[in-house]
Amino acid sequence: MITQQRVMEILNKGSGQDRTSLICDRFLATLIILNLVCICLESVQTIALQYATALLYFEIFSVSVFSVEYVLRLWSSPLNPHLKGKTANQRRFTYITSFTGIIDLLAILPTFLAVFGATTDLRWLRTLRLARLLKLSHYSSALEDLFSAVYQERRSFLAAMYIMSIALFMASALMYLAENTAQPEKFSSIPQAMWWAVVTLTTVGYGDVTPITPLGKIIGALTAISGICAAALLTGIVASAFANQMARRQAIFEAEVTTALHDGEISKDEASTIEMLRNEFKITEEHALAIIQLAKENHDIK
Repeated sequence: MITQQRVMEILNKGSGQDRTSLICDRFLATLIILNLVCICLESVQTIALQYATALLYFEIFSVSVFSVEYVLRLWSSPLNPHLKGKTANQRRFTYITSFTGIIDLLAILPTFLAVFGATTDLRWLRTLRLARLLKLSHYSSALEDLFSAVYQERRSFLAAMYIMSIALFMASALMYLAENTAQPEKFSSIPQAMWWAVVTLTTVGYGDVTPITPLGKIIGALTAISGICAAALLTGIVASAFANQMARRQAIFEAEVTTALHDGEISKDEASTIEMLRNEFKITEEHALAIIQLAKENHDIK
């Protein structure tokens, strides 16, 4: 009989040593990608009409799988060490209200709403089904790494956003003063001028709204230059945050290896912990072996 512990191990991201978990991860990831392809194809009217039956059966199959997955994750969540809570119900509630729990629910909710007739606008339901893309977060830590990196550098990130906000309001106000008389329909107010400011600061430049007065063109040029600087600043902060995060993870991994080698050898339990950290921190086997070899040399271990 499959226990809660085993279900939790299978559904959580596999370490590479658990073959069943690895197969489950690959199956669900493939199903998610196929769902995204089908959702996109459904928006093509000719394909939707010609393959309506096949697409319907695939949707039923997908929702059935995702529903069983959701129920099993909910059932095994009390044994998930990553969930907070002292009791089983508290951990289940933590899963339900977590980012991944909400995404797992959104993956199946639109289809049930369509079946029970809760809404008649199928376009919105198809769009909501695209939330299944975020289910890949179970098997990739990309979003988690991004949020963690930005959070670590939140002070610098907020400072850059503050500078961007100042540039946005200043550019909008100045362009309103410069262009309101010449183009009252396009720069009738500061809020309306903000569209031009956002497009210019982000260096997108749609060209639907452009200054025509000499002063407006000067303001536009200065705004574009400010946008390049602000975008470069934000990009640099995020890149630096990722680099610092990787450096911190490597330092933690090296400290764990050094601690394990304190008595001259790495035990099975210590090797298991090191391998778990290596998988969690996305460190390659070659890099990990190099770190371990360097640690051995520093401890004069032959």
